[in-house]
Amino acid sequence: MNSSSDLFDLIREREKTASKGHRKIAGYILGHYDKAEYLTAAKLGECVGVSESTVVRFASDLGFSGYPEFQRALREAARNKLTAVQRIEQSRLSPEDVFSKVLKNDIEHIRQTLEETDENNFNQAVDSIINARHIYILGVRSSAALASFMGYYFQLMRPDVVTLRQGSRSELFEQLMRLGEGDLLIGISFPRYSRQTVQALAYARKKGAGTLAITDSLDSPIAENSGNVLLARSDMVSFVDSLVAPMSLINALIAAVSLKNHEEVEKSFSKLEEIWDEYDVYQKNEDGNRGI
Repeated sequence: MNSSSDLFDLIREREKTASKGHRKIAGYILGHYDKAEYLTAAKLGECVGVSESTVVRFASDLGFSGYPEFQRALREAARNKLTAVQRIEQSRLSPEDVFSKVLKNDIEHIRQTLEETDENNFNQAVDSIINARHIYILGVRSSAALASFMGYYFQLMRPDVVTLRQGSRSELFEQLMRLGEGDLLIGISFPRYSRQTVQALAYARKKGAGTLAITDSLDSPIAENSGNVLLARSDMVSFVDSLVAPMSLINALIAAVSLKNHEEVEKSFSKLEEIWDEYDVYQKNEDGNRGI
């Protein structure tokens, strides 16, 4: 499937010609996907009044190897459709365990990102950033913080880096007016995926520019028009998105670019240190040195 939404489209299409039992399953999933994603095959069958084997056959008829694979796809698809209210309702946190559960969740996301990120893709992304004529970085809504962080450091390291401002659709494409071959657009988006970021990457590809997506899944809609995709785990334990693993991945990109292009980066920071010192940008420590 090209995107998570395709699963719901497929279920709707199959619902029209499916057997009575399969129509019941499809109807329940489409109406209660926020609950269905957590149900076992047996429990889902119980909810709609069919057998567990009927649920398993339903998953197989959709092209999945079994119910577990279907359930994983359903969870991916549901994440982009959940409203903030549904996220709050799904939250299983209590005030007593919120601190430890959130931090443990973030640690697990970083571990999964480390295991699942392809190092070749990562190295290719580093090279594309170093070799790009101009770099454009786009992240909207909660991903804006990630784009701002990345843009801040890349702008210190090299010229011609633009962090795109959030605004109307026309304002976004006005900022991309000069985008073309040799340039790179980095799109950052996590559920719920930004339509603007999807459209911007499609536009960049049409213009012959390089494209890099930082997202959570190859089924993410921003992956479709990206020449390279870097995956970072993101999840929520309440209505708040966890962006710790994406931030760690971006931090690694910044470090790798600085190390691979260290001579140019060193020149840039030498000039910056002079500016910071002249205009008293940073507070001096007791020994007279300034922090970074």
